[in-house]
Amino acid sequence: MSAREAILSAVHAALGGREVDPCRVTEEARELLGDPAAIRPQLMAHDLVEAFVARATSAKLIGTSVDRIAQVSEFPGAVGRYLTAQGLPAELVLQPSPELQALDWSNFEVRSEMAPDERVGVGVARWAVAETGSLVFHSGEDTPILFNFLPLHHIVLVRASTVLAYLEDYSNAFATTGERQPRNVNIITGASGTTDIEGILVRGAHGPRNLHIVIAK
Repeated sequence: MSAREAILSAVHAALGGREVDPCRVTEEARELLGDPAAIRPQLMAHDLVEAFVARATSAKLIGTSVDRIAQVSEFPGAVGRYLTAQGLPAELVLQPSPELQALDWSNFEVRSEMAPDERVGVGVARWAVAETGSLVFHSGEDTPILFNFLPLHHIVLVRASTVLAYLEDYSNAFATTGERQPRNVNIITGASGTTDIEGILVRGAHGPRNLHIVIAK
């Protein structure tokens, strides 16, 4: 008996010889798809921004913190507060986004080249997802993908208007932009961490050790 046959035999035995009606299974699946609310998890708050913050700062996303500002122009000040709280110098690598570069970074030493294990990287997310506390990044000339993975501290600007309820809402939001599909889409949920080695939590194994999200109204 092959491995495949053994697995299918075990599944059949577990079913107790019951026959599965494929038409009924198809109908049940169609009913669920017709009512997305029946299969979607409940958000952690009614307000999308509050739901995103609650998920992003939950115990499951270790190493993630959130700050809020009234407008995008306050973002450099929020970055400065974070660096001071972490005992870090006012040095950073800035994502080459026109939106970010137009801000006042005169109080910082700003570089454009991102090195492995760079201390601080500052960027902006295209969207955020309340369901999972995730950030969505597109690749492009002003959004190099490695900027999201090389710094030890990743500080990310999120506009409140770009917070989506569920992960599948991203495709709908992107469709309304009329933009071409990017080469890469990265959906990042929390700071990097793994317990692959002896069950011990190691942060920064595959990306930033700390993720700090700044939400602007």
